[in-house]
Amino acid sequence: MQPLIDHDAGKAAQFGEELKRYNAAMELPPKERVANGYELNPIEPRRVRFMMQDVTNEAVHRILSENPRGLILMYDELAGWVKNFNRYNSGSESEFWMSVFNHKVAMSDRKSSQSGVFIRNPFLCVIGTIQPKVLTDLAAGNRNANGFMERILYVFPADQTKPKWDRTRRLPSFDIAAAWRDVLSRLIGIVPTVDGNGEIIPEDVPFSPDALDRLYQWQNEQTDRCNADGSDTLTSIASKLEIYAIRFSLLLALADWACGGEKKLIDVGTVERSIRLAEYFRSTAAKVQGIISEDALTELQLAVLSELPDGFTTAEGVAIAGKCGMPERSFKRFLKDRKGVLFTRNTYGNYTKL
Repeated sequence: MQPLIDHDAGKAAQFGEELKRYNAAMELPPKERVANGYELNPIEPRRVRFMMQDVTNEAVHRILSENPRGLILMYDELAGWVKNFNRYNSGSESEFWMSVFNHKVAMSDRKSSQSGVFIRNPFLCVIGTIQPKVLTDLAAGNRNANGFMERILYVFPADQTKPKWDRTRRLPSFDIAAAWRDVLSRLIGIVPTVDGNGEIIPEDVPFSPDALDRLYQWQNEQTDRCNADGSDTLTSIASKLEIYAIRFSLLLALADWACGGEKKLIDVGTVERSIRLAEYFRSTAAKVQGIISEDALTELQLAVLSELPDGFTTAEGVAIAGKCGMPERSFKRFLKDRKGVLFTRNTYGNYTKL
């Protein structure tokens, strides 16, 4: 994040100087402004930025309206983000964030605002960290049932053992920080075209026919898998990942350009990389849902889960559940509801415990 932090620091300093000049001009009578080197009707400056931290929902609307290219909300602890929902009002802030994910118009007409805020094309990203033990905080308040959790991409390292410091480890052959700064600088340096109302005019980056065919093929395969599994959770995850796969394609195409390539169609190779990303995030989303689901299990369900072997048939599972005191119907419902989260079906009647 450092290049973005440095960018915002420079813009904040520039804004401070512009605000001083604006205030100085406004303190003078209009007829004296030009004589003192100011504009007759100065325009109040706006702070250009990419990043925000601990802000109210109302402030998000205001800052976003001043920065139409979009914003990043950065939290060291994502649990703090959701705990701040509705801190200053009784509204439903999670619905606001879900709406922004869908790129819907954002409006704010609170009494404390001097005028209403209207944002035709809101773009907001949230980034932060969270410990597995507090994932349930992220899912609290019906957020694991209304689609909120499925909108988040989880980076979940497979190996979480604490590494040792090693003086003999291989160092990079180039300055990674400088190279990353160059990549982001090229992206930041893009000057969007705007219309007469100041609205950004989007630039299309189309798919090649082969790339579009591959994207459709992947989506159809995932749809067949979701329909076969019959898991509401996995279907919801898949629905959001279909959106993300298209966004990944754009991001990767722009990343190629920012790394020295040329602007081009989104080719089939880019789509393949997007699919790899989507499949990675599918696995991490299922892992997160498994953690949340296990935390929500009853004592009986936990007992059955602990007794089940890594691989089992439906009949074996029914027998084990019966010994724990769970009826057959309840076990089969448990198996169906947690499919893809705590269990995966290998073939008909054969399951693996995740």
